[in-house]
Amino acid sequence: MSALMASTAAVRALAARDLDAVTAIDAALGGRSRRAYFERRLAAARRDPDGHVQFALDSDGALAGYVLCKALEGEFGRSEPELRIEALGVRPDTQRRGIGKRLAETLTAEAARRGAAAIRTTASWREYELLRFLEREGFRLGAARILERTLDSGVDFDAEARDAWEVRTLREEDIEGISRIDRRVTGRARRAYLCRALDETLADGVRVSLAAFGDGALAGFVMARVDYGDFGRPEPVAVIDSIGVDPMQMRQGVARALLSQLFFHLAALGVERVETVVAWGDWTLAAFFDAAGLRPSQRLAFVKPSG
Repeated sequence: MSALMASTAAVRALAARDLDAVTAIDAALGGRSRRAYFERRLAAARRDPDGHVQFALDSDGALAGYVLCKALEGEFGRSEPELRIEALGVRPDTQRRGIGKRLAETLTAEAARRGAAAIRTTASWREYELLRFLEREGFRLGAARILERTLDSGVDFDAEARDAWEVRTLREEDIEGISRIDRRVTGRARRAYLCRALDETLADGVRVSLAAFGDGALAGFVMARVDYGDFGRPEPVAVIDSIGVDPMQMRQGVARALLSQLFFHLAALGVERVETVVAWGDWTLAAFFDAAGLRPSQRLAFVKPSG
């Protein structure tokens, strides 16, 4: 396919039948198979099509490139919809023909159609080819920091904190309490987003989102997920999307109890690292995560306005 053909070729929705081809392209680029990861992302898109954006482009009747995105609504404290690129790949023998650019253009148009303010992604500062591609497509360093912590099974973070509260896995019946706390903390009604996030958590085979209770009432929650291979990473990583504590229970160790149980559970699952995103200027949250051992990551956050 020539550059001209790539610029005019139709981009279509990624389908379940593309799994083998996507896995093969990704393995050719990364040197290992991540079939289970792509199976999970395609299945999540089937369950919640509005929450995912997945495009493909063919060359001579075969898949030449793909992009997988998730729609963000409230993750990391954001107040407006955005898209996050989770995986992007172009078959080696069809590279430098404009396929990545065509996918990026289609994604930008879709973001504008959805009313998404921006497209986000992350990349290691060592991924030079990817960094050059992001620069060409108009991505710039985002106003956010990625923080991470290695989970050492031999170090139990603040075990005393979790002993002071009843901490368990989130359940469907917790949605009312979660919505109440989130509304008190953010000042916004985000029930629809929270319902979708909870549904995805419950559908995931690895459930790590937690709720903390005191005297039978929900005192706080943390929504997290384990991603086995997103953004091309070789090892499983846990991502904290949201954390909330009832303002009436602030400074009572609720958030520390939640992180303590989360870290303990993740280490038992063999997850070696946890990360989150904190906006520049949110020094209170940054200080809390710093006290929990999260430090600036080698990965960088990038953003491209959709307008």
